[in-house]
Amino acid sequence: MSYYFERYQQFISKVDELTEKLSGLHKDHMQCRKGCDLCCMNYRIFPVEYFEIQQSLKEKPAQTTESNDDSCIFLKDHVCQIYEHRPFICRTHGLPLLYLNEEQWELSACELNFNEFDDEDFSAENTFPQDTFNSELFQINKAFIQENELDYSEFDLLEMKDLHQR
Repeated sequence: MSYYFERYQQFISKVDELTEKLSGLHKDHMQCRKGCDLCCMNYRIFPVEYFEIQQSLKEKPAQTTESNDDSCIFLKDHVCQIYEHRPFICRTHGLPLLYLNEEQWELSACELNFNEFDDEDFSAENTFPQDTFNSELFQINKAFIQENELDYSEFDLLEMKDLHQR
């Protein structure tokens, strides 16, 4: 499994590099910081992400919280307990995301960061190309499942809240 975790980490490094650049470009708008948890939910993630987080929890256990709502179990006192190992979706929140939706390009952005914006304010140079990275993660996950002969399809997503039960 370590080879695919390594590929996943290389992918995450590229994501982090771009998110850091975009955060700098949009620094006047970005409200994201420690304590902001509007987007911290029980996401469903690919098995490669799930098992990478599970591995990190074996090395460094994290406190989890029980939640009746849909918030993330790794959120404690408004702080992510697995921040270094958070999944891809958590790394891109807050930024302006560009993706293809029903044959047209759409822009999505956090309402706290960009409460009033015009699509014309954004371009390929200052938005996160969500589909490009989703495709790459999909391929990494597909190879991870095949190589490790896991009983998942490449379309299966696992709930983060189940990590505390393993």
